[in-house]
Amino acid sequence: MSERATREENVDVVWSGDWVAERLGVGLEGDGELRELLGLALRRNPKRAHLLVSNVLGKHVPQKPSVVYGAGYELGERVRALLGEEEARRAVVLGYAETATGLGHAVADGLRDAPYLHSTRRPVAGVRQAGGFEEAHSHATSHLLLPEDPALLARGAHTSTLVLVDDEFSTGNTVLNTIRALHEPHPRDRYVIVALVDMRSPADRDRLTAFAAEIGARVDLVTRSTGTVTLPDGVLERGQALVAAQEAEAAGPVPEAAGHPAPVTRVDLAWPAGVPDGGRHGFTPAHRAALEAALPDLAERIAGALDGGARRGRVLVLGFEELMYAPLRLGTALEQALGTDAEVRYSTTTRSPVLAVDDPGYAIRTRLVFPAHDTPADGPGDRYAYNVAGAGFDAVVAVVDSTADTPELHAPEGLLARLAAHTGQVLLAVVPSYTPTPVPHSQESAVLPEPLRGPDFSSYAPEDVGWLLQDLSDTELEAPTEEREEAIQSGGAHYAESLPVEYQPSAEYQALFAAALEASAARIARAVGTVTETVLAERGPRPVLVSLARAGTPVGVLMRRWARHRHGLDLPHYAISIVRGRGIDATALRWLAAHHDPADVVFVDGWTGKGAITRELAAAIEEFEASGGPTGFDPEIAVLADPGGCVRTYGTREDFLIPSACLNSTVSGLISRTVLRADLVGPNDFHGGKFYRELAESDVSGRFLDTVAARFDEVAGRVEAEAKELLAADRAPTWEGWTAVERISEEYGIHDVNLVKPGVGETTRVLLRRVPWKILAKRGAGADLTHIRLLAEQRGVPVEEVDDLPYSCVGLIHPRYTRGATGADGKAVKGA
Repeated sequence: MSERATREENVDVVWSGDWVAERLGVGLEGDGELRELLGLALRRNPKRAHLLVSNVLGKHVPQKPSVVYGAGYELGERVRALLGEEEARRAVVLGYAETATGLGHAVADGLRDAPYLHSTRRPVAGVRQAGGFEEAHSHATSHLLLPEDPALLARGAHTSTLVLVDDEFSTGNTVLNTIRALHEPHPRDRYVIVALVDMRSPADRDRLTAFAAEIGARVDLVTRSTGTVTLPDGVLERGQALVAAQEAEAAGPVPEAAGHPAPVTRVDLAWPAGVPDGGRHGFTPAHRAALEAALPDLAERIAGALDGGARRGRVLVLGFEELMYAPLRLGTALEQALGTDAEVRYSTTTRSPVLAVDDPGYAIRTRLVFPAHDTPADGPGDRYAYNVAGAGFDAVVAVVDSTADTPELHAPEGLLARLAAHTGQVLLAVVPSYTPTPVPHSQESAVLPEPLRGPDFSSYAPEDVGWLLQDLSDTELEAPTEEREEAIQSGGAHYAESLPVEYQPSAEYQALFAAALEASAARIARAVGTVTETVLAERGPRPVLVSLARAGTPVGVLMRRWARHRHGLDLPHYAISIVRGRGIDATALRWLAAHHDPADVVFVDGWTGKGAITRELAAAIEEFEASGGPTGFDPEIAVLADPGGCVRTYGTREDFLIPSACLNSTVSGLISRTVLRADLVGPNDFHGGKFYRELAESDVSGRFLDTVAARFDEVAGRVEAEAKELLAADRAPTWEGWTAVERISEEYGIHDVNLVKPGVGETTRVLLRRVPWKILAKRGAGADLTHIRLLAEQRGVPVEEVDDLPYSCVGLIHPRYTRGATGADGKAVKGA
């Protein structure tokens, strides 16, 4: 295929990036055709202001199918020439969802004999996950690898080449994450990275070179065009403000075209049996040959369904999110079938929210909005078709897979109705969703669930944390505190098998929380900054934060925010369950190992008490690895406060009030403590948790985060000094707290360290979730214990002032509890 055949159509004299460049000062420089290839738009995305809009990708801008296909095919031919015919036959091509699934497939076609796989954001029941990785700047970050044949990614592990295809290189982070995730289990000697445009900075280029040397592999690049994007300071904030201003001025959605909506006609494609709809589960050279043979007939079926005007007018073949290759090839075949009588164009719908501005100097002129119609894993949400309305198409051929042929697609507000208002005819062509061979029962353990994210699970933003939990919100798990305590101490139940009734704070207690938050926000911000800087220095450059649910989760979110605010890093963050006496969630560890390098995982908790969870985690990781689980996890925990001297990575060793310890779910994203019960959690399930949606009016999770984060700049100087001092200090654990707990257990006749809960945070938990016996308060502890004294008064629990205490306070659970130890009002009975 000649280079001329792959050239895009001539564009208007006005560059489709002028509007953004003039208003934000974004510069685009590069080789001769760069501005013909790319325009600019503004993302509705808090992670990145600008969007490079390709004119030859077939995603946002309708383009000739032959031009889109030719751009990828030519890149594939160049890779084939680079590798040689023999090595090209041994290569495997991997494309990125959603934008580059069609481009990657066209590159594989250009190699001729290479199998193809693309990542996906759609989990498929019964298909084992062979790996995954994160794309930090994307609107939706998690990529899954779901080959029908897991050997596809392992074939010729030491000799075959992996070809990675994306539409653009902006930083190279996604490619590095992918290679890192795949190289350890299946190391290769060579990788080839392919993109339409390479926009990396010199520093990013050097980073890839260093990475290749680190893993001992050759990494080649094949790109069509090269350039750089210049972003002025503050562009993210200015871009967000510009988006907000434009949307406020907008008159509303794209006005509907005059007249009656166009008719919608279903076309029976007669898709060839056994040919996958795309590369989600793998696409072989045999599949390619079968599809090529069938394409002329498929195109004739579509052409025959077009009315006379459309056959001589403008026709758009519109693909669907990751389903890019099948509609692209239908488009190329339709171009040939209709000849020069018609203008055929191709683009696809997308998940990415982008601002539309009807200006010739802006790349996204119009936007159609419609609800998702494929029951996506991350829940319902808006989807988009750009530059379709107002483009004068006489007919639109909407191509979806059968999974997406749902009532939502055909609803009055759905995609088909949106299209029908802006064209003369709508054809619906449904490609059957390929169903891989079911996983044998003996291999089901390898099918891992996916993280839960807000707003469907928790009140946190979806990018703040992925919960490696299963949703038990509809299961009755709560039991009265007294009943739970008796069952736990009698050995009849484990504390993780039920949940306490959520404490509903009084107005007085809520006011106390607010005052404590305001008073301690700067101190917490300092501790957050110090522990984050320590982690980045010792576990960088891009650690994966894994908080221990749920007390660690607000801390993990704040650490993630610090890293982004101070360093521009988008760190992955997940929450995982660990249960004293039962260990850590092994399924969650397997998920982490499938998506990240275990060596990058940093476990995060709120504070240490006596160090029980520190010891529990170390023992659990050792047991997990001994049982055959992936190795490389570091059991060390990073905490905000370490008054017990149990860890070496901390923000402070002071025992002070962390306001997130004052409340339960209402300061932790409305999520319960975790649940582990045999009848609810199977061997391949995540541990469970509940989302208390009904408590939304009392939720202060966001308030806590925002109040602390607002003090980041104020404390930055002190954090820099404290982190530098800590990194040079001897931070070996002293286990001072454990020694004190053992002494208290014996002095007070408890004889069970599990009933002694040291520190402000643990004492608060005793008062909120257990049956307290008494509180030991360090004489002169002051305001940090105001809420402790209030809760103790409300429950009738005595507070004993003591000296020689390494903590501000210690909570003692009633050591010989029966329900006679409390009265009907839940207060302690004297002398019990």
